[in-house]
Amino acid sequence: MTPAPSWRKPAGAFAIIALILIWCVGVASLSANVGQWPVLVQLAFYVFTGIVWILPLKPLLRWMETGRWRLPHKDQM
Repeated sequence: MTPAPSWRKPAGAFAIIALILIWCVGVASLSANVGQWPVLVQLAFYVFTGIVWILPLKPLLRWMETGRWRLPHKDQM
């Protein structure tokens, strides 16, 4: 017998999409100010903001798969 599908995966997928949309709107809203910076500083800003949004994905993906936000401590294994 196969287990019932979990609601966490569709909820997590919507959360990922929401995270991306919110992050894009936030970064784009700063573009007028960032556009006045030197080109190399702009590059560093956009590279940084292009990578940082990935950080919340690891716990979110773990929750989608296991139902836990964090890995268990070694003494709990």
